[in-house]
Amino acid sequence: EISSAAVKLRQAVMDVEISPNDVMTVFDSWAKSLGSRELDDMPGIVFLRMWLRRGTLEPIIARELGSNGLHGGWTEYGRAKCKAFPVGVVGHWPAGNVEIQPLLSMTCALLGGNAALVRIPSGLVDLTRCLMGKLVQSDPGEILTRRIFMAAFEHTRQDLHEAMARAVDGAMIWGGEEAVLQIRALPFPHWAKLAVFGPRISVAAMDAGAWSNPQERESWCLRIARDVWQFDQQACSSPQVLFLEKGNGQLTAQFLPSLRRAFETENKAHPRRTIPAALTSAICQARASWLLKDTAHQAVFPSGPDWTLLLGAGSGLPQPIQGKTLTVLEVDNLSDPISKFDGNVQTLGLGMADQEKEREIALLAGRKGVDRIVKLGRMHVFFPPWDGVDLIRPMVRMVRHVCSTD
Repeated sequence: EISSAAVKLRQAVMDVEISPNDVMTVFDSWAKSLGSRELDDMPGIVFLRMWLRRGTLEPIIARELGSNGLHGGWTEYGRAKCKAFPVGVVGHWPAGNVEIQPLLSMTCALLGGNAALVRIPSGLVDLTRCLMGKLVQSDPGEILTRRIFMAAFEHTRQDLHEAMARAVDGAMIWGGEEAVLQIRALPFPHWAKLAVFGPRISVAAMDAGAWSNPQERESWCLRIARDVWQFDQQACSSPQVLFLEKGNGQLTAQFLPSLRRAFETENKAHPRRTIPAALTSAICQARASWLLKDTAHQAVFPSGPDWTLLLGAGSGLPQPIQGKTLTVLEVDNLSDPISKFDGNVQTLGLGMADQEKEREIALLAGRKGVDRIVKLGRMHVFFPPWDGVDLIRPMVRMVRHVCSTD
């Protein structure tokens, strides 16, 4: 079934050329259909609606595919011209911890004029079916839907993974280390392009001037809480630790009540509906071990496992707990923890009052392997480069033409 579907998808790409503008016309309609009230509580739905908007995607197309890329035209580069062509069928292996990731990954390939063969993790089938139903309604001409095939099967079905791999011309692979290594080892054609987004963690940091400002403190704390709450802190872009720079005469204890209020506010707005027993156990164990490890440690949390703040000092990266568990560490200088990064940090969310210091921090973070340096509150905004690479261009072929009459 997968192999047969791939043949039809490839033929759809060959039969009709579509431009990014054609794709965005359908995306615009799809985004509007996702604005209904019954979808508001779906995880990530706000980000998906924002991503699908023409205003979000047009600048990306121009940057990645050239000034004439929007309408599928040739862009002049000196005496040559370049135009983006699809690679063909792009396979997608999304992770199961970010609910809208199958759709986000798929849209990147469609914007390049490709077809999408998507493996849906078993836990995301119902949500994906609901959102894809909205796309079907928004695409009566089947401009995009005839280019999409989705397959749900257990991750243990090696035969089906191999069938997908043999059938594609490109692949976008997301997930943890074990999953990424397993998919990369599949029998892809030798010409297949692979874009791999593996497991990483993210960090937040604030200088003393930012967190000690009473007028701005509450706003910064709400931004931090928003980043922690999205995707239940399971995404690679979720902050697991907040480094607070000590200030002259300012005590970080002044900051903590504001952070606690922000977590309480976010929890009321987006309460936890369910929690796995294993995660509850991990949170309880993390709270206990943190307090027993050092008498100087503090912890703030409600009676249940809804959220947790672990307070201490140090410049090392703690082991991620997830489940809305944020470790807050005092440091003398923000350069201390950042200089210890080893390439495993994807996103650095910053709250800085000192612009010169922020420039220094950004340069240091870039040298230490951080790919995204953003303002707190925007750590999850899906925008290229992501993990240091473009999102659309890796799944197109940039064809160069030098006219024979020149």
